[in-house]
Amino acid sequence: TTIPAEEIADRLPNRMLAALADKKANFYIINATKLAQETHMGRHTNTILQSAFFALNEQIMPYETSVELMKDSARHTYARKGEDVVNNNCNAIDKGKEGLVKIDVDPAWSNLSYDKSLIVKTGDEYFDENLQRINALEGYQMPVSSFLKPEVIDGSIPENVSFREKRNIAAQVPAWDASKCIECGQCAFACPHATIRPFLLNAEEVAKAEAIAAENNVKFETKEPTAVYKGAKEAGLVYRIQLSPANCVGCGVCLTACPVKALSAADVDTQQGEEPLADYLYKETEYKTQYVMNPNSVQGISLMMPYFEVSGCCPGCGEAPYYRLATQLFGKDMMVANATGCSMIYCSSTPSTPFVTDKDGNGVAWANSLFEDNAEFGFGMAVSQATKAARILRIMEENLDKVEPELKEVFEAYIASGEDRDQHRALKDKIVAGVKASSNEAVKELLDMERDLVGKSVWIVGGDGWAYDIGYGGLDHVMANNLNVNVLVLDTEVYSNTGGQSSKSSQAASIAKFAAGGKALAKKDLGQIVMEYGTAYVASISMGANQLQTIKAFQEAESYNGPSIIIAYCPCAEQGIKGGLVKAPIIQKNAVECGYVTLYRYDPRNEKPLTIDSKEPKWDKFHDFLMNEARYFNLPKLRGQEAAEAAFAKTLSDAQRRYTKLVQKASLQDK
Repeated sequence: TTIPAEEIADRLPNRMLAALADKKANFYIINATKLAQETHMGRHTNTILQSAFFALNEQIMPYETSVELMKDSARHTYARKGEDVVNNNCNAIDKGKEGLVKIDVDPAWSNLSYDKSLIVKTGDEYFDENLQRINALEGYQMPVSSFLKPEVIDGSIPENVSFREKRNIAAQVPAWDASKCIECGQCAFACPHATIRPFLLNAEEVAKAEAIAAENNVKFETKEPTAVYKGAKEAGLVYRIQLSPANCVGCGVCLTACPVKALSAADVDTQQGEEPLADYLYKETEYKTQYVMNPNSVQGISLMMPYFEVSGCCPGCGEAPYYRLATQLFGKDMMVANATGCSMIYCSSTPSTPFVTDKDGNGVAWANSLFEDNAEFGFGMAVSQATKAARILRIMEENLDKVEPELKEVFEAYIASGEDRDQHRALKDKIVAGVKASSNEAVKELLDMERDLVGKSVWIVGGDGWAYDIGYGGLDHVMANNLNVNVLVLDTEVYSNTGGQSSKSSQAASIAKFAAGGKALAKKDLGQIVMEYGTAYVASISMGANQLQTIKAFQEAESYNGPSIIIAYCPCAEQGIKGGLVKAPIIQKNAVECGYVTLYRYDPRNEKPLTIDSKEPKWDKFHDFLMNEARYFNLPKLRGQEAAEAAFAKTLSDAQRRYTKLVQKASLQDK
């Protein structure tokens, strides 16, 4: 804990104090967070706490013996991450005993009164009786009836719950300096958990926020909107970045993304007063995207409501920002088939899901089937939606001259709108009201398809283990058809969720399970394989390298009336990145700069379908990029320097070959 010894008794709940007194416990605290920072361990306190445990339990073994065993374990466990990481862990082990502070337990604590229930009633039956009880480890005490309620009996998980869990797991969180901020929105765009967001606030919202800030003894800072937010200043709006410290996981990606260092790391205890402000701004104010000159810019996207927030993904996860972005763009109409893997786990782990609904009740409809059939599963969703859409149009067309003039006019407008979902939304209530009032019984069937009157954006999402390997047959079938469906491949170049096994997306020379001596073969070029059909939209993106290209790829893929696939490069903990995932945006930028990843878009609608969006690679930086990741820099230790360099040369030649083929394909368009 970071709580000082002299304050601990005042800040612990009575329940815990009474338990300590009742058990006549020997009570120690340790500021492992501070020690981790001093030993260059970042957020990682595990070895420090393990050392402290053995220091307090010498009945298990002598402390000196445990220290040697722990250091041997650290050398074995972290050798692949480099000597610096091993040394840091060994130093952290030495600090475990030094940091212990004993706290005297007052016997009078036994008499303290407290509520024996761990459940804080919110009025939300699912949140109170299911989510909170499971999180409090009271699952065995839950009656079967808890799982027979309408909202959960079919295996569904209600939305709008993850933000309210408030896990408080970060030791440090960002603090915003309004005087330095240039209102670029990069912090929110990069955040995997959507726990830092910009807002444009009117006078009424500011007044309420200031009252909340005063109640919690925090300063409510705002600033004048820049010219990017057209008309915002004239409308009396102000700009603010709002953090949710109780939901932030402390990954630091936003600090890396901020170009002017307007964010700094602060002790979470100093920022807790911000949480009531987050509750208000995130959930009760209006997301004012209408003031952005270019809604498809970073600033425009950052002001949009995310329909995906506070997921269970790793701190700094390279996948989740793409997921969040997709929901900001299409969330109110999205249907998602999600393959088993990391994205399935952080999207749907009982009792919580990160998906939310807006004030109109719209949000993401999400489901998981298996690993191997996800493409087929999503294809079925798209077929069903296409069938329903065709049925709706058929009913309208067959009854145009058999309904009242007002309803006929609405039907004609709907038919003319094609796949424009905003037009569908604008006409939906008129259709429902007109059909209810109509004397034509044949159109009443439309009432059974009310939810389908607004078209759906169907997405198939999964990792590279699914897309390149186990589910590739189904994916190929989807890409070879003409159905309007979108695929998002979250490419970490390894089976992330199952512990780091090599996939066909893994590059040559990369170390992974099942490729312990470095993978021998080249990465499958999934994008160019799909391009050969000539009828599918294909994009390769890397968010930290080019945000606008990332946004454009999502917009183009979704608007393409046919199959589309986006291959998104995702930094991952399994890659062993030096410095950790706090550097994810930099890693994505460097990957493109050196040619490890090439950005492109292939749009069959264009006369020249293929556009290469990245500059000619700086191949001389390729080796340095590899040496920043444990999956590569450990290869010389395993195979010797000469063999490792030969393997790295193959990795480079594979990348150059992929790039050359793209350039040749693009040049052929000019002939």
